[in-house]
Formats: sequence, C-alpha cells, structure tokens
Amino acid sequence: VLAANQGLYNGFLAAGLAYGVATGSREFCLFFLACVVVAGLYGAYSVSRRIFLVQAVPALLAIAAVLLLR
Repeated sequence: VLAANQGLYNGFLAAGLAYGVATGSREFCLFFLACVVVAGLYGAYSVSRRIFLVQAVPALLAIAAVLLLR
C-alpha cells in the first residue's frame, strides 16, 4: 500500500512537471519542483538524510536553472 501511494505521488509530480514544460509555465514547474523539495526535506527528516541528496538537491538545482534561464 505504501509503495502504491508513493507511485501515485510520483506520478502526479511527473505529470505536473511535464504539463509545466509542455505549456512553458515557469510557475507551474516551480510549484511542482518546490513540492519535490518539501517531500525531500520531510523524507530526510523522517527516514534518511540521503533522501535530501537524492531528491531535494536535484530539485533545487532544477529550480535554480528555471530561475536563471528565462
């Protein structure tokens, strides 16, 4: 059940990011990337600090890229 929930969550995030890229909506992309960062922070707090490196750091780099590349 937990794996199914995580799969559904990741699917929604991927769909949101894909929609943001397809429509060119920076705000949409930034919102979903921020959701990934929050999830990574919570995972680092509640499960393992490694989750921050694997999940949140790439999302933070993507946020920086979105903000720097107009």
